Formats: sequence, C-alpha cells, structure tokens
Amino acid sequence: MPLVRRKRVNIGLVLPFLVIALAFGWMLWQKYQTSYRIPATPQTKQHSGTRTVVLFFVADGNRLAREARELESCNEAGACIKNTLDALLSGPLGDYDVALPENTSLNSVRIEGGTAVVDLSREFAVDLPSGSSAEMLAVYSIVDTISANYPQISRVKLTVEGNSSTVLNHLDLSAPLAPDYSLEQASGQAPAVAPSTPKKGK
Repeated sequence: MPLVRRKRVNIGLVLPFLVIALAFGWMLWQKYQTSYRIPATPQTKQHSGTRTVVLFFVADGNRLAREARELESCNEAGACIKNTLDALLSGPLGDYDVALPENTSLNSVRIEGGTAVVDLSREFAVDLPSGSSAEMLAVYSIVDTISANYPQISRVKLTVEGNSSTVLNHLDLSAPLAPDYSLEQASGQAPAVAPSTPKKGK
C-alpha cells in the first residue's frame, strides 16, 4: 500500500508541471506561427488603423522572399497599391536585399479591370544589373507583391515613363504579367522557361 500511495503522490505532482509545460509550449508555437504567417488575403483596412502587407525582396541573391510590413490603412485600391509599392521601394527591414535599382521611383498606379498598371521611372530599366535572373527578380518583386496583397488583381502591367512597350535586355514587358511564386524557391538560375519573351536581336 505505501508503494501505491507514493506513485499517486508523484503523479499528482508531475501532472501540473506537464500541463503548464504544454500550455507554455503551445503559446510559444502560436507566437512563432503568428510572426511568420503571411495572410492569404491581407485586409485592406483593419480596425486598428493598420494593414499587414507582404513585400517580396531578394534572399541569397537568387530567389524572392517575403517580408511582412505594417502600413496605414487605406480605402482606394490604387492608392493602397501605391503605398505598398512605396514600402517595397524603401527596402527591407530585415536581412534581405532590394530587387529594384536604388534610384527607381514610382510615377503612378492605376487599375484597369483586373490589371494594375504601374509606371516606373527610367532608372528601373537603365540601372538594372545585367542578366536575366536580376531582371526576373526585379520584375516579379513588383508583380508578386501586388498580386499577393490584392487578390482582385490578376495581372500587372509595368511601364517605364509611360512607355507601354518597354523591353529590358532579356524580358519583354509589353504584355501584363501574372504572378510567379516559383521564384521563391532556392535556385542558382532563373526558371528554364521565362514567362516573357526575349528581346529581339539578343
């Protein structure tokens, strides 16, 4: 009988510690998940007066990576997209690298149905590093940032100083582009089949 009593006492002492440890572990896990979770459909307006957006920057020099950012709430889609792209152009807060040339500025944003038309300064095209990979990362950092935060936008049309037929060294931007989230995968090279046509004569 004494042996049985000791076992019950030990279990009684251990159980509260197990419950506390499990509860603490669950809270830590929830906090970790919250800090890294990107909302599938971020809210344009939240009760707190802010909204969470996801921005696409460059990681490891060869892929896109997401960084969450808190911005002021807004109501009009074009203005919201412009504010989001301004945050993208301001650069990452963490250890990522910006995909866009340093002096690139945003001229305008307008919505045409399900397409966002984004006009950039000439520096975007002139100061881009050479190579198809750099061009892909720069272009899709914009396209994926818009598409991930605004599901009503299915395609993004990039223009440079109003030129709707801009062609970079390797990518043709004359047609609207759909997002390409495969660029988040670690890789030492650009996708085998680029979603844009090469520049003629290159």
